[in-house]
Amino acid sequence: MKFGAGAALGLMAAVTIGGGLVACGKVPGHDRNKLWELVGSRCAKDTQHHPCAVYDPQDGYALLKDLYGHGQYLLIPTKKVPGIEDASLLQPETPNYFAEAWAERQRVPTGYGFPVPDEHLSLAINSRDGRTQDQLHIHIDCLTPYVRTEIDKYMIGEAWTPVSLYGHPYRARLVQTLDPSPFRLVGDADMADHTIVVTPGHHGGFVILDDVAHALDRASGEEVQDHKCKIDDPKHKAMHMDGMEPGMYMNGMM
Repeated sequence: MKFGAGAALGLMAAVTIGGGLVACGKVPGHDRNKLWELVGSRCAKDTQHHPCAVYDPQDGYALLKDLYGHGQYLLIPTKKVPGIEDASLLQPETPNYFAEAWAERQRVPTGYGFPVPDEHLSLAINSRDGRTQDQLHIHIDCLTPYVRTEIDKYMIGEAWTPVSLYGHPYRARLVQTLDPSPFRLVGDADMADHTIVVTPGHHGGFVILDDVAHALDRASGEEVQDHKCKIDDPKHKAMHMDGMEPGMYMNGMM
């Protein structure tokens, strides 16, 4: 495993390329290949793999610190993989990117500077319409308190179960391990419209969440994540104890 010297740089509404910042939000004319240029060119060619925190071509992935959120990381393939719709993700010989992302989860609490239990962590990949970059990237970060509470209300087993989150019709199922990859578990003919989220189950295993883009639902599973990690932030907990309800809120993602 190769670690880069520039672990603090990454992607937010901007990607660092050369000496400047390039916008990656949903704005006219933004370049959807900037993330791949960053990993495929800079991290691959720099002797210290700067600005990636990890660059591991043997296991097939890089890790990049996102600028948005002190603890959010992105796991990105070291080869060109446009996104969730890529057919190679359904092949057993393809690296298990979700398992690799989960193995890197402890970087999240380290980044925030306070403990975060596994059940408050999550992995998310957005649909083609719900993303801003055309290089596969899995978001590694905390869940919102609302989503953790809602998931725990449902009796989720091995069969797909309807779950409503932020008014979006997800389906959920419980698996004991991340092998096979969640990409293969969902395995639809048109994966481009899907978003997948992974988080630990309440009594063990992992909950796989799947939503499909339709109408105004862009299938951005990243919506279940909180890039400020309020669920475990001691300052936020103190505010809550003083009577300030966290409520059901979105994470302000882009």
